[in-house]
Amino acid sequence: MKADDLREAYLAFFESKGCVRRPSDVLVPRWDPSVLFTPAGMNQFKDHFLGKCKLEFTRATTCQKCLRTGDIDNVGRTPRHHTFFEMLGNFSFGDYFKREAIHWAWEFLTAKNWLNIAPEKLSITVYHDDNEAFAIWADEIGVPAARITRMGEDDNFWPASSPSQGPDGVCGPCSEIFYRMPDGSDVEIWNLVFTQFNRVGPPPDNLHPLPSRNIDTGMGLERTCAMLQGVDSNFHIDILRPLVEAVAEVCGRKYEPATDDGRRMRRIADHVRACTFAIHENVLPGNNEEKYVVKRLLRRAVLDGRQMGMREPFLHRLPPVVAEMMRKPYPELGDTTGRVGSVIEREEASFLATIDGGLDRIEKLFKTLGSSGKAAVPGSDAAELYTTYGFPPELLETLAAERNCGFDWDGFRKAMDEHGLKSGAGTRVEVFTSGPLDALKKTMHGSEFLGYESIEAQGKVIGIIAQDSLCDRIQEVGHAQPVTVVLDRTPFYGESGGQVGDTGRLIWPGGEFEVTETLREGGFMLHLGHLRKGSLDLGATVTAAVDPDRRAALRRAHSATHLLHAALQHHLGSHAVQQGSKVDADLLRFDFSHTSSIDHDTLRAIEGMVNAGVFAAVPVSAQLLPLAEARHAGAMMLFGEKYPDVVRMVTMDGVSRELCGGTHVTSTGQIGLVRIVGEESVSAGTRRITAVTGSKALDRFRQAEQTLAEAASALKVPVGELPHRLAAVVKELRDLKKAKPVAAAAGLSADDLLAAASSVAGTRIVVADAKGGDAGAMRQCIDLLRRKGSPIAVLLGSVEGDKVTLVAGISRELEERGLSAGNWIKDAATVVGGKGGGRPDLAQAGGKLVDQLPAALAAARQSIERMLGA
Repeated sequence: MKADDLREAYLAFFESKGCVRRPSDVLVPRWDPSVLFTPAGMNQFKDHFLGKCKLEFTRATTCQKCLRTGDIDNVGRTPRHHTFFEMLGNFSFGDYFKREAIHWAWEFLTAKNWLNIAPEKLSITVYHDDNEAFAIWADEIGVPAARITRMGEDDNFWPASSPSQGPDGVCGPCSEIFYRMPDGSDVEIWNLVFTQFNRVGPPPDNLHPLPSRNIDTGMGLERTCAMLQGVDSNFHIDILRPLVEAVAEVCGRKYEPATDDGRRMRRIADHVRACTFAIHENVLPGNNEEKYVVKRLLRRAVLDGRQMGMREPFLHRLPPVVAEMMRKPYPELGDTTGRVGSVIEREEASFLATIDGGLDRIEKLFKTLGSSGKAAVPGSDAAELYTTYGFPPELLETLAAERNCGFDWDGFRKAMDEHGLKSGAGTRVEVFTSGPLDALKKTMHGSEFLGYESIEAQGKVIGIIAQDSLCDRIQEVGHAQPVTVVLDRTPFYGESGGQVGDTGRLIWPGGEFEVTETLREGGFMLHLGHLRKGSLDLGATVTAAVDPDRRAALRRAHSATHLLHAALQHHLGSHAVQQGSKVDADLLRFDFSHTSSIDHDTLRAIEGMVNAGVFAAVPVSAQLLPLAEARHAGAMMLFGEKYPDVVRMVTMDGVSRELCGGTHVTSTGQIGLVRIVGEESVSAGTRRITAVTGSKALDRFRQAEQTLAEAASALKVPVGELPHRLAAVVKELRDLKKAKPVAAAAGLSADDLLAAASSVAGTRIVVADAKGGDAGAMRQCIDLLRRKGSPIAVLLGSVEGDKVTLVAGISRELEERGLSAGNWIKDAATVVGGKGGGRPDLAQAGGKLVDQLPAALAAARQSIERMLGA
């Protein structure tokens, strides 16, 4: 049975049992900060299991794409381990339980119209105290007791060891199904988790039955395919073997499973598959969080290729194979293979530029460790290898383990901290994640937001927080520490979705509170600021008045952000999706996925499209509607975001449609004007555009006009002639810079050198003293000689003060015959006590033995004649 058939059979089987078929969740669940990548099928149902959402169904089945790196060192070495894999699962949220889960699993595995596996090839494990599961397997299913093994909490409880070790919370026993392989090994193919307890405190008697019990099961697609297809490795199933063979082909080798190269090919296949899916979801190689995982996987694959002799990028040729193998369940992969390949190729080239130097440094490091008797790679050395050569520390740890050597992680982190290179972006400190706000949540249901309709409204004070405590009154005017006032209803927008919070005033008879910042937390709008007059009591009614000018400026900037997003997708492609934003008063910063800088003409075209949308003055509307309807309407949705069942869709007629909770203008014409003032890289694969709107945009145009006028005045030309005058000035400066090396080379006549050249095997040879010419002058002379006298080999030397400089170059014909200027120059460099190198066509060296230049030139002549076969 092929993988596509197994996937469909599983989902169809559980649909027949009343389960709702749900699509795979994204691989990168940005809505879930507890994980970088989706690790299991149950991840998308966390809120269902915890009772945090309304249940539209109580039974579900999925095939979930997953990524884990916990067993990365085993990938390629064993037949079963992967980073990326698919998990088949069926779930129950307070519906069916243990008996149905066990019976259905057995039916799917053994029934003739499903997988038709011989029952005697299957064995079972249960938790040692789970007599109920044991009885179902033995008495109802009929599995012989000899093939049912009772296991401890380390193996057959979720979370592992939780009865004795914790943590407190929902937990339960599990039952695993194993298949006996032809070689006699037992491979786990399915795990049934019975979530039936709430752990409270230490044992004994700490497992309390849950009123609503759940089922969470997981069957590994690749493992089960290997079993059904009768192959000895997951990497040899129908959706992976072609990818492994493709790796062998691009490396120019034969795939032999038992060899070191076979192991490397399997690992490359796994890592490229994982990265293809991740980059498809706009996770690009970087230095923190999920981006670092992608970088680490790609660099590990590059190293495997390098160890098989690959010196040029090759991984980028493999994503189309991944897309073809996974075409049926994930057809969208085929739309992005070009972009994915480009991202991978850039990362390959970056690492290949430093990998040889890094490997040399690593070999020296291991030799030093061996001679010194040290048992671990020092953290300082690991930090140097990371910062200088780009070697991920995990990769170095693996190489160390192959030599029975440890790795000093504490030392590495300390060294990185000292360099100011600690991984991870800065994170915002959450205010009121516990303490007084928690107490308020127990009695109040949150703040009603009125700011879409009005910027002024009356509200009742339901909470006052001063000095981290709830209080009934504030009366200290101008207190240094900000005070937080919580209202039951308010027009103030709390910072969220990239838009900063409103400012303004709370007013009541005889009193005033200045709001300097508004935050949103746990359903409450938190008005932070200072008492300016009077006193404020809990329960008082106040008038909440938002600063109208600042709110208008925020509306302009936020609506301009939507226009910019649409323009970026139009000019750059559908991959240019939002990665983050900040919307302030007439100022916006927009981060988006894109791998290269945007040229001036494209940037101006983007700005032009945004302003065309402004000048069109199209209506802007917002409506609440079910998520499915918004998706059908074409609303832009972001990978990894988890949306509620009812969403707010902001529409700019014919221009943009996005899900958004922010405040907006009612017509794009109210934005006035948009000016892009910056475009830069913020990380690998992520660009940032900064723009201003309204009066700030007009100010930027006026500033530019003033700058041009001042420049024109300084150069004494009209503004219209400024570009031509600047070009002339730049040319004059370049000519002046060229004058020095040309003058230094005045003693080097290309014609004279050609006339004095010797000839070996049809090749002209020029080896000469440049008489004080610097390196630039010698390179210019060599370029001229190569144009005039090909095929030719030229080596020039010069003494400047207390050092010798040598420059060598060969023509393309000699390079194609396998000669290298870098190899040629080494003999001469040795004579003058130096070293050097460079490209095959041009190389440079230096030394300190100035009196040995004649001998070095003689050695160079002998060397090239020998290389030419004289």
